[in-house]
Amino acid sequence: MKKISLLMGIICFLFIPNISLAQLDFPTISRWLDDENYLEVRKDDKVSNVYKVNAKSGKAVLYDDLSYKSEVNKNLPDGFAIGRYTEFTEDYNSVALVEDHNLYYYSRLKNKFKPLTDNSSEEMTPVFSPDEERIAFTRDYDLFYIDIETGLEHRLTNDATDVIYTGWSSWVYMEEIIGRHSRHKAFWWSPDSKKLAFLRFDDTKVPMFPLYRADGIHGELELTRYPKVGDPNPGVKLGVIDLETKKITWLDCNCNEDKYIAFPMWTDDSKYLYYQTNNRIQNNMKIHLAEIESGEKKEVYSEIQEKYIEFFDDLYILKNGSGFILRSDKNGWRNLYHYDFNGDLVNQITDLNWRIMSIAKVDEKKGIVYFIGTGGVSTEAHLFKVNLDGSKLTKLTNETGQHRVVISPNGSYFLDTYSNITTPRQKDLFKTNGKHIRFLGADKGTDPEKGEIPKVELFTIHHPDGFDMPAWWVLPEGFDPSKKYGVLFQTYGGPDSKNVTNRYINPQGDYLSENGIIRFKVDHRGSGHFGKKGLEEFYGNLGTVDIQDYSVAVQWLIEQGFVDETKIGITGGSYGGYMAAIALTKGSDYFTHGFASSAVIDWRLYDDAYTERYMGTLQSNLTGYEAGNVNNFADRLKGKLWIIHGTMDDNVHMQNVIQFIDTLTELNKDFNFMLYPNGRHGWDGNKRIHSTNLQKKFWLDNLTPVN
Repeated sequence: MKKISLLMGIICFLFIPNISLAQLDFPTISRWLDDENYLEVRKDDKVSNVYKVNAKSGKAVLYDDLSYKSEVNKNLPDGFAIGRYTEFTEDYNSVALVEDHNLYYYSRLKNKFKPLTDNSSEEMTPVFSPDEERIAFTRDYDLFYIDIETGLEHRLTNDATDVIYTGWSSWVYMEEIIGRHSRHKAFWWSPDSKKLAFLRFDDTKVPMFPLYRADGIHGELELTRYPKVGDPNPGVKLGVIDLETKKITWLDCNCNEDKYIAFPMWTDDSKYLYYQTNNRIQNNMKIHLAEIESGEKKEVYSEIQEKYIEFFDDLYILKNGSGFILRSDKNGWRNLYHYDFNGDLVNQITDLNWRIMSIAKVDEKKGIVYFIGTGGVSTEAHLFKVNLDGSKLTKLTNETGQHRVVISPNGSYFLDTYSNITTPRQKDLFKTNGKHIRFLGADKGTDPEKGEIPKVELFTIHHPDGFDMPAWWVLPEGFDPSKKYGVLFQTYGGPDSKNVTNRYINPQGDYLSENGIIRFKVDHRGSGHFGKKGLEEFYGNLGTVDIQDYSVAVQWLIEQGFVDETKIGITGGSYGGYMAAIALTKGSDYFTHGFASSAVIDWRLYDDAYTERYMGTLQSNLTGYEAGNVNNFADRLKGKLWIIHGTMDDNVHMQNVIQFIDTLTELNKDFNFMLYPNGRHGWDGNKRIHSTNLQKKFWLDNLTPVN
């Protein structure tokens, strides 16, 4: 957890008298500073400041002044503020940030601020070396580092073009493999701060897709490299560069085979690098171990599944060099496995029939693995610990609901943020032996003085195929079971993406509840609640199994006797927009109103990495692709449908809805459409206000009870 709030900027170090945590409602705790202290943002006279709080005593001292009026930054240029790329050291004593295309450095301990670069090209994704003496970054798609003390800049690569990127990921890798949180960063420091591992991308063969910006007189065409289903992917090479010699050792590439390469991880001695590869159809995941000096590599793990395997994004490399811990669902549920340096199974750490969601921390000295898991109730999330040998599995959070935890660096404490369907968020401090140390604060939740509190319930809906689908609803104010109410499905609905969890939902201030509309969410078999079994039944059937399961939910709702079957609405964005569009066409016998935002319409038009992972290739699953294409069911549209999209959406291209609209108009179907100029995959500002009000009016006009 290196990154913390962008609010925490260039600031001075002061001490003031201790203050009480009781002053706060729900605390904003950004991170652990060390094993005994954490950092908390508080407002003092409407100015936010950062305090260091001692876990044991609760005593707090001012750590950083966020007022931007300190002696340190008084000489900064007017309007200076934290830029898009901000990086803190592990101890939070130094910060690197990009402002106005240039890189700046500030050390709190040294009371020193200095600009590091001065040029027209922007420095991106700055990252401190582990020894905090250097900062690596990318500029114009090449890789650099700068020596902080001397200010000397070192260029490490010089072959970047508009299709060649070193240390900066191609779009499809950022979106579907490495993750959006990377912000395209594709380089990794060695623990000894002497080397950088990096990925080099070649988008030459990736087809170009045009995005049109209609500003000005002649407009502007933005061309992006975007691989759709069946298209060539970026060429990717994994290398390591020695900072002193500038020698690059190439460890792997996908030059002769169509595969994905990702997640390099250093061993603690900086001599070896673990990395993962997956084949094009994403059902053969391999872990490799490469020796940096020789460049030699060996395969230490291979897993094949019939459908698909996702990258092990929380693979843990044991610092003593004895192997690694991975989280795999090869037995139907995600469990923990310990493998040695040669790839031999040491032991299966857990054998549970419920999901382990993530590895939270590994305490190697004590031989303990901390992890987050559902604990047998798929809508919940709890902290557990287990010995590396698989013994003494212990649940550390006991209250029913969702727990989000942050463990201190050496594993002495954990901060627990918890809520359930009826309990507002609260934060507590615990020892990792389970002992409660201190209550830190809570949200206020509902307020009886503001009027009636609508009823919120979490439950399951029986499915004839054996899946009891988790669901929740918010019943309207003044609910009367003898009356008829409209229902609004709020959904995302994509593979392995739960909509329904046991977390707090404040029903007050919701215009749906205030106007007699039932707010509703339900999860289908492919949402992750049912392990690999449900996901494999969903595989290859996007737009078929999901809408079938949602239709079962509609039938169940109508059977309750108080739901108006002429007012069944559904709304969502991205995959949720796809759900709304296919519900009003393929599922039109059940759904009557839909609001589809940024919707995929035809899976052939979406990116290959995501689509082929869950649908297979077009050649192997043409039937599935056709069954999931909304255009093929446009003739069934009989309800009211709104479609909205951003004109510059670089994720789900507006091409999707343009083709859908063309189909609908050829069929002489009624629908409503709104586009948002220059909107990407979502938008903000007045465009967001407009689209929110547009949707609100649609639901109030169509789902509100007549009487």
